[in-house]
Amino acid sequence: MKPEGIFIGMKETRERRMRVAYSDVELLARIVECEAGGEGETGMKAVASVVMNRVQVDYGEYGRLYTIREVVFQKGQFTCAMETVGGVYNYQNIYNMRPTQLHYDIANWAIAGNRLTNLGVALWFYNPFSVTCRDAFPSRVGEFVIRLGDHCFYNPTEAYALT
Repeated sequence: MKPEGIFIGMKETRERRMRVAYSDVELLARIVECEAGGEGETGMKAVASVVMNRVQVDYGEYGRLYTIREVVFQKGQFTCAMETVGGVYNYQNIYNMRPTQLHYDIANWAIAGNRLTNLGVALWFYNPFSVTCRDAFPSRVGEFVIRLGDHCFYNPTEAYALT
């Protein structure tokens, strides 16, 4: 008989993962803290809005995703959802975050359907590490809508529908 808490084999590993899986609120709070923790409440709400916009859009690439979990863990989308980047451990990942009540409140705010009005239906954001935002998101699927703090936000163009 194996000791309690030791997991051997694929089935038991899956069971263990399910027991520690984050709820949607927890996952959104962690991605908000990780991606925009230094951007103030408005910046964090903007990131939460983008995640929820991706969950709710019904066309294009994100139209095939139905949950917060699918959006957050879609390959190559959020650096904070990656434990390694370029083969190096990523210390700034959701597993190392310690959300506060503010992060949970923002997650619940976004899950309830609230959005920042000046953000439109933004599906993308990034930090350009410069004072200007480019007009179009890569491959012209998004057009610049607003800059909040260090992040530039982009609404989908007609080209996005073809993704």
